[in-house]
Amino acid sequence: MKTNTYTFTSNYNSKRLDILLVEYFEDIGDVFSRNAIQVLIKDGLVKVNGELSKPSRVIKLGDLIQISIPEQAPLDIKSQNIPLRIVYEDDNIVVINKKAGMVVHPAPGNEDGTLVNALYHFCGGKLSSIGGASRAGIVHRLDKDTSGLIVVAKDDVSHLDLAKQFSNKSAGRIYYAVVWGVPKEQELEISTFYGRHPADRKKFSSKLKSGKKAITRYKVVSHNDSFSLLRLELSTGRTHQIRVHMADLGHPLLGDITYGKQKDKKKFIDRQALHALSLTFQHPTNDIKLTFISPMEKDLKELINEQGL
Repeated sequence: MKTNTYTFTSNYNSKRLDILLVEYFEDIGDVFSRNAIQVLIKDGLVKVNGELSKPSRVIKLGDLIQISIPEQAPLDIKSQNIPLRIVYEDDNIVVINKKAGMVVHPAPGNEDGTLVNALYHFCGGKLSSIGGASRAGIVHRLDKDTSGLIVVAKDDVSHLDLAKQFSNKSAGRIYYAVVWGVPKEQELEISTFYGRHPADRKKFSSKLKSGKKAITRYKVVSHNDSFSLLRLELSTGRTHQIRVHMADLGHPLLGDITYGKQKDKKKFIDRQALHALSLTFQHPTNDIKLTFISPMEKDLKELINEQGL
């Protein structure tokens, strides 16, 4: 049986092995429950510094962790001729202005119609292999209902370089969002612990006492009595980060049915009002600094115009 092997050095001190692994896989875009992780450990598929360990083992800073996960039956990744809005392309990367409603990569129950399916057709299969077939080329992700810029790697060297830039915060990402209410502060940096919601594992929370750090900076661009248009800049890229930070601050995004105002019955927009406006990074092979800006979607423009923002 083939296995996928992950090896990394712990950046944490005094954290349980099972908890650390749950957070590690969340960071790279995979979801494993704590119970599933414990089964892997008990089956001898996890080693710390070359030794088998218990789930409760306290991990120290610098410990080398290796996980071997048996490969499941591979998804049949279809090459599909789905129109893409290509902003830039060369031999190493593709920058795309993703439409709202498009899922980034296939998963069980959602095997086709995704950005990856479209990329297999557009790139003729020339995509980085890091992350496996279902995540071919995907360096970072956007939620299904978030529109805007995403960069894709055609080769492994470019993928690793771009991933490093996102990790060390040298890549820049700017978003526009429409939120409920008017924040008290015109500008604010939100820095919190971040992770799975303690009561709902399908959601995330920034109201935790420990975990990964998440940093979002916002500036109020304009507002009326009910809503605000925000410019947001990410220093970290946690799942649902902007949506959670603004909701936990008391200003959820319009149209966000997961973190937003459930009691509101009027639909101002049919998805979360969030757009990845700008993307800046160094080209992975020639080190030229690239900046891309994408126009907002029609539905978001109409929302902003209707509300006088």
